Amino acid sequence: MASSKGNPMATFVLVHGAWFGGWCWQKVIPFLEAAGHAVYAPTLTGLAERASELSPEVGLDTHIQDVVGLLEEKNLNGVILVGHSYGGMVITGVVDQAPERIAHLVYLDTFVPRDGESMTNISRIVNWILRKQTRDGWRVNPLGTYGVTAEPDRSWVLSKLTPQSLKTFQQPLHLKNPAIVSAKQRTHITCTAGGCFRSLMRRIFARRALPPGAGWRLRQLRTGHMAMILMPRELADLLLEDV
Repeated sequence: MASSKGNPMATFVLVHGAWFGGWCWQKVIPFLEAAGHAVYAPTLTGLAERASELSPEVGLDTHIQDVVGLLEEKNLNGVILVGHSYGGMVITGVVDQAPERIAHLVYLDTFVPRDGESMTNISRIVNWILRKQTRDGWRVNPLGTYGVTAEPDRSWVLSKLTPQSLKTFQQPLHLKNPAIVSAKQRTHITCTAGGCFRSLMRRIFARRALPPGAGWRLRQLRTGHMAMILMPRELADLLLEDV
């Protein structure tokens, strides 16, 4: 099956950020599918429609295995793997475990983690947020609407967000090949619009705003952190550049 550009059909796997679920990509998926491509947007363990699976033992490794399992179950190859926010941690672990299945990495408004890093050791601000939001010693509540302020999207987001396990933020990333990201084609997309939440994100990732090293295709979207909700067509256009 050919895309609208005449290229062979690509396969996108879209990995959501913390507290969200595969639902957050639903405005982007039709644009990618209309161009003739296959799209998977899995929900990670313990979140959204999988909230009943949440437990203190759900960690970063659990979420990495969610996506690796999808690649294996569906026998997906040549994948364009997209990770938003916390999803950047997940896709880095996935490409390390299944490098032969990944053709291109896309980091959407996030940092590129290194071997041994966790969300909590990236920034003191993250630790402060987690302390304020954690209940029962392990359940971390969502932070609001993440810069989505216009209705009906604001109410939609609020109705869908679910708590996440503290372990997912604390567990470090362990890579068999610390250089695996630089071995792949890779894109970094930064969301540049203002707003309180975007300012918070900028402070969190201030020291790691751009990916290290050469070989990156760098793009920007003038929108807030939740680009897949706020500017889905424009985000899809950037993703289609990787096909």
